[in-house]
Amino acid sequence: MVRLPLTAAEVERGQHLGALLRQARTDRSMFEVAVAADISPETLRKIETGRVATPAFSTIAAIATVLGLSLDDVWSAINPPRQASTGEQAADRRPDRLAS
Repeated sequence: MVRLPLTAAEVERGQHLGALLRQARTDRSMFEVAVAADISPETLRKIETGRVATPAFSTIAAIATVLGLSLDDVWSAINPPRQASTGEQAADRRPDRLAS
């Protein structure tokens, strides 16, 4: 399987996701949250620093559950409202993706 390069918007969304999770973690340790979400602390660190811009949905769901965040709130926080584009062809657009 060939993985397409991330768009600038996907990288930016990954950075927003990481910042949101760091903020929601407050004073809880990265280790504590990672273990509770059944992921490795290294995975959580990479997500929080934006190195993994498109983590798997199940990973995001597990972290959000541990942090008491709703997935709706996560999605709306990392996706700015869309503005109508002019002259953009539907074939040129890539669908938004939260996970790869």
